[in-house]
Amino acid sequence: MAVIPKRTKYRCPHRLSYEGKARGNTKLSFGDYGLVACEGAWISDRQIEAARVAMTRYMKRGGNVWINIFPHLSLTKKPLETRQGKGKGSHDSWVAVVKEGKIMFEIAGVDEATAREALRLAMNKLPIKCKFVKKESGEAND
Repeated sequence: MAVIPKRTKYRCPHRLSYEGKARGNTKLSFGDYGLVACEGAWISDRQIEAARVAMTRYMKRGGNVWINIFPHLSLTKKPLETRQGKGKGSHDSWVAVVKEGKIMFEIAGVDEATAREALRLAMNKLPIKCKFVKKESGEAND
């Protein structure tokens, strides 16, 4: 199932850069364990869905999973062997712009070993290097 924004009519945005550090969503806010991006990239809707399925299957649908990234950016593509001009191409795929330090997935309601393995399986579905993080015991929930 493809995840795309509800309103997509007349949208052909410019390509956004994934260079630099994330400005927001760099601390765990919902779950006890998370997966943080160690580098920037575009992550497609299919990759996000594959990571979600891998996590929930391993946890046997126990615990909670939060997905903090959404594919808002549409990438366009012109058909092969098309002459130049005639405007921008049609929508090809949807991607989420992820910068270094952004927390992409969060998990709660399972023990650390299960969460670590579930997030490792999700990490293998993503095209970037990621890191497992856990909430500090004295950290206040802002």
